[in-house]
Amino acid sequence: MKRTIFLAVLLLTAFSAAAKDYTLASPDGKTVLTVTTGGADLTWTVSRDGVAVLSPSRLSLRLSDGSVYGGEGKFKAKTVSVSESFSTPLYKRASVQNACNELRLSNKKFQVIFRAYDDGAAYRFETFSPVTVCNETAEFCFPEDPTAWIPYVRKQKSYENQFFNSFENTYAVQKVSAWEKDRIAFLPVTLTTPGGGKVCITEADLLNYPGMYLEGTEGSRNIHGVFARYPKKERQGGHNNLQWLVETREDYIYRGTVPEALPWRVLILAGNDRELAQSDMVYRLARPSEGDYSWVRPGKVAWDWWNAWNLSGVDFQAGINTETYKYYIDFAAKSGVEYVILDEGWAVNKKADLMQIVPEIDLPELARYAASKGVRLVLWAGYAAFEKDMDAVCRHYSQMGIAGWKVDFMDRDDQKVVDFYRRTAETAAKYHQFVDFHGAFKPTGLSRTYPNVLNFEGVHGLEQMKWSGPEVDQVTYDVTIPFTRLVAGPCDYTQGAMRNATRGNYRPVYSEPMSQGTRCRQLAEYIVFDAPFTMLCDSPTSYLAEPECTAFIASVPTVWDETVALDGRIGEFILMARRSGNRWYIAGMNGWDAMDMDIDLSPLGIGNASGTLYRDGVNARSAAKDYRKEAVTVSGGRTKVHLAPGGGFVLILGS
Repeated sequence: MKRTIFLAVLLLTAFSAAAKDYTLASPDGKTVLTVTTGGADLTWTVSRDGVAVLSPSRLSLRLSDGSVYGGEGKFKAKTVSVSESFSTPLYKRASVQNACNELRLSNKKFQVIFRAYDDGAAYRFETFSPVTVCNETAEFCFPEDPTAWIPYVRKQKSYENQFFNSFENTYAVQKVSAWEKDRIAFLPVTLTTPGGGKVCITEADLLNYPGMYLEGTEGSRNIHGVFARYPKKERQGGHNNLQWLVETREDYIYRGTVPEALPWRVLILAGNDRELAQSDMVYRLARPSEGDYSWVRPGKVAWDWWNAWNLSGVDFQAGINTETYKYYIDFAAKSGVEYVILDEGWAVNKKADLMQIVPEIDLPELARYAASKGVRLVLWAGYAAFEKDMDAVCRHYSQMGIAGWKVDFMDRDDQKVVDFYRRTAETAAKYHQFVDFHGAFKPTGLSRTYPNVLNFEGVHGLEQMKWSGPEVDQVTYDVTIPFTRLVAGPCDYTQGAMRNATRGNYRPVYSEPMSQGTRCRQLAEYIVFDAPFTMLCDSPTSYLAEPECTAFIASVPTVWDETVALDGRIGEFILMARRSGNRWYIAGMNGWDAMDMDIDLSPLGIGNASGTLYRDGVNARSAAKDYRKEAVTVSGGRTKVHLAPGGGFVLILGS
């Protein structure tokens, strides 16, 4: 790893109790933060290119002893410059540059760190002793009434019940002043800025603190952070007895046992939508990993649950049994797919005991068989079952050769569950196993701190098409998340459907589901959506009938040397380029309006080149599975591709 850090002290003031403004600018001088002390709360403002992005907004912590970590008292201020580069072996680019200016305001009890980046701003509290936080004020006030893409928590019976949710919903696009009453939204939330750009609000380095939601007030241009209180009483129940359901909560949100750096509150600034789609901000702000993770192997996995174990042309009853999984293993080995997952059903139902395997499955034999074929197995686990004794479970199954875990149904992000993510990552790493979190909140950089955490759900992914009616517009959602959810980090969207439907032909079929949009859209999602551990959602039967598409999916890398968002508009289209070695993969997706995409490849240094194009077929407008694979030549660094409604394409250039 190449890592260079320069810390230069720029400003040092004396202690002062009077109200005072501190100004901090980014390295390019265009992002400017002003922090004000002297009141009960600290306040900060943010501008970019001289245009206000954030009006004076309050921040503070209120503790159980009645004290406030805010703006009152004497502060010592120090400003430093940070410049570093670090390698990222399991990320969307091989190395990341981290350059910012930093203001540290400290007194005898706590410190607040502000950072000004060329593409954003952030702050965090650091405690100097263990504290219990009753509430946090994290306010975001806007000079105008911005349009926001809001992922509301789905409606619940009560306000409190909103803190139990799967972090999966489509977006409401509306003015902040029209925020629905008593509705909270999970992060990230993207908004327009007065200068014509975008700002994305999220958090980073969340390890032992409740996750932040946002809430607005009808008629107001302001929103504020909301946090789940610490669980006081829980009971096991929920989905197949695999969840911990909170019955009562404490009167505090966080209980610290040591001095601690709390999560970063993050504003990612972009002059255009394209810049958001390639942001590294969350990854930069996460703390680096410790130890050796060279054993972690990203890749693709044949999945059983979405396609309902549906096989045809076989001489056994397909389902949750040894014969079926051997067939999946054979398919993976033949196709060059690294993993096969056993989703829910391999362990005895409703027992929440991962040591009890259903009699239809001989798991040791499957692990042996997979190893003989060069394939590794991954196991699904419900939250309550995995937490019961995760060390014993990880040790036992690592000895069997199980490569990793898909842990599901947490559906919370209070402090206790956030800490569960950290403990899971640590324990799995101890036994050289990786983790894919489902029923999960958005990523906050955990994959940098624990590189064996390969993926997160927290997305309204393709599984929703098993039951969602045509009123759910997944096509528009697909071209929204590159500028919202994916700004936070990778997502397990579970793409790869071989049954594809036009807008008029789509319908939910639980056992034989389909996607909205074209076949080439499904291929493009392997490039556009960041996912080091990526599912093949459809049945081996479907893939074996489509060898050309299957060969493409199996060959696509899942981590990259370089990522460049070439163009895009939130909710309309995305054009993404990723490089692995000397080969560029360029992919585009649109909404329901057909479009001719004019592609400028000069930012990639490509002039004249030959390659392979997967594009929507001439009849994809009416038969969504229609596509063409063809050899193409690019001249002068530009090319055009026609996209059908709900369409997509992939262009591969280089060797």
